[in-house]
Amino acid sequence: MSGATGGFYKRFVKRPMDFILALIAIILLSPTFLIVALLVRGKLGSPILFKQERPGRNEKIFKMYKFRTMTDERDAEGNLLPNDVRLTQFGKLLRSTSLDELPELFNILKGDMSIVGPRPLLVEYLSLYDEQQKLRHKVRPGLSGLAQVNGRNAISWEEKFKFDVQYVDHVSFLGDCKIIFLTIKKVLIREGINSNNIVTMERFQGTRKGSVSS
Repeated sequence: MSGATGGFYKRFVKRPMDFILALIAIILLSPTFLIVALLVRGKLGSPILFKQERPGRNEKIFKMYKFRTMTDERDAEGNLLPNDVRLTQFGKLLRSTSLDELPELFNILKGDMSIVGPRPLLVEYLSLYDEQQKLRHKVRPGLSGLAQVNGRNAISWEEKFKFDVQYVDHVSFLGDCKIIFLTIKKVLIREGINSNNIVTMERFQGTRKGSVSS
């Protein structure tokens, strides 16, 4: 019965619920959007938004939106400086509070993303997934997901993908509600933001055969 209920939720309830919740959040948080946008413009310059192509459901590519957190500082040859150099204290604050991810609510309105689901990763990772890991793309990517409430950047890539596939296999209304509440809790206490104090999560290099976690 729970499987049938979960199937009904996934097919007929989840998308309308995503749209309604995202719309309400955008309306309620509109003052926050404006304040953050003005601060980004003043401290980091234009453009205010960071846009990047990411794979969504069934690996369909879409353009994901975030508030900028880095400068465009370059070396003498025109190459971007390392992330840890370009990420300002203000950018770190946006990331630690997850305010940089607010524009993804518009991705949810468009149908690119969901409130809850595996996080949308880089397009270049598509060729690195094994058959099990590819299952994460059977659902829309999410603003938050099971991996985010179970360690976020503090766990390995293999552990993240394990949680992603687990979520895909057990999508349910109660499960999504639990992830939403846990996400709010973790954002408030800023838990699991960085991996070993590194600015961003280490790049995924592919899973070595026989490797469970690295």
